[in-house]
Amino acid sequence: MDLRGLLPLVIGLNIAAVAVFYSRFAETDLAAQVKTQIETVLESFINPNSINSKSVSCGLIPVPEYILLSSRVVLPNGIQPAAIHISGGKIIKVSSSTAMHGPEVIDFKDSVIMPGVIDVHAHLNEPGREDWEGLTTGTAAAAAGGVTTLVDMPLNSFPVTTVRSRLEEKQMLAEKKSLVNVAHWAGLTPDNAADHQVLADLVAAGALGFKSFMSPSGIDDFPNVGAADIAAALPFLKSAGVPYFVHAEFVTEVPLSEGLPTSYETYLSSRPPKFEQDAIELLIKLLDEDNTTAAPGFVLHIAHLSDSGCLPLIKAAVDRGLPVSVETCAHYLSFSSHHIADGQTLFKCAPPIRDEPNRKALLSAVLDGRISVVTSDHSPAPPSLKQLDTGDFIKAWGGISGLQYLLPATWTALKAEGG
Repeated sequence: MDLRGLLPLVIGLNIAAVAVFYSRFAETDLAAQVKTQIETVLESFINPNSINSKSVSCGLIPVPEYILLSSRVVLPNGIQPAAIHISGGKIIKVSSSTAMHGPEVIDFKDSVIMPGVIDVHAHLNEPGREDWEGLTTGTAAAAAGGVTTLVDMPLNSFPVTTVRSRLEEKQMLAEKKSLVNVAHWAGLTPDNAADHQVLADLVAAGALGFKSFMSPSGIDDFPNVGAADIAAALPFLKSAGVPYFVHAEFVTEVPLSEGLPTSYETYLSSRPPKFEQDAIELLIKLLDEDNTTAAPGFVLHIAHLSDSGCLPLIKAAVDRGLPVSVETCAHYLSFSSHHIADGQTLFKCAPPIRDEPNRKALLSAVLDGRISVVTSDHSPAPPSLKQLDTGDFIKAWGGISGLQYLLPATWTALKAEGG
């Protein structure tokens, strides 16, 4: 399957189901075998030379064929009782009948069994900034949260992923160190936006598409693009049929707040909704002006939408037939500005978490499909960069670490809203 086609999905089908191993599993005959398998897998990571890696199964259930039961299985037509027949590491059948027993039948009762989550927006920071995060810890967090596939951003690794050789280095590292499936976005910056051969080389090497910032990224070697850069790149992106991810904030001068730097309201006022609205208006204008025929797979994708006021702009573009999609993040669905006390810089991100009516509007847009993707935008940083000791929102790194909470946070927020 071409991973480019997975962009509009929040929870995508994977070849193996993910089940939450709650205490009920301890009652099954396979529990002791699975415990041994877990210990074996952990030992292989702690001491790689102590184990022949070929002897370690890719799954935690050490039998070739088994059946998973639950009264709550997530299927294309809803959540319902089902039995999932697995053989040789693949799902071979899903049946509605759950009246079966045996040593290789595992009944999770009312615990959820579902496909693995696909997170298309995460920053793993390797190579170069492993003290921020790394492939092993980042993908372990993903696995803990039910994310079985993620797509790594071209920053905040060092160097950034804007040429083929750097992408190939990332791919080799991911092959060696990742605990879940990892794919990659390439970076589109002023340095390569007009060089279609460089962009083509990145696609040929396996990049799923490209990511740009319209505002300063915070990383010196990943400068933001302007209108001319985007216009130069669009003919290639459209003809190649690859997605174009954009951090859509167009930063202009705003009146300086007289509030304290430890006040969240001070930071919030420095990144008003107008930044997002102006950026999205410009993107739609540039898309309108480019006459290149778009191959299947191209979409201009608005990353991590924070301002619900942009939704009418996006819907109008989609209604006119423009290939535009939009995501939001679990933290925008879970928190609003009134949750954030002074000095709690862990909540700082860009664009910022806004007020409660805005949060409700984003939830509504996810439920009715105007927002088609929910991601983590996992962006960890060392405690010192988050200014945890000073509580200074202005100086703190703008990024939230929450890859492992994408599924439970999104599920909880949407369920509370009637989803």
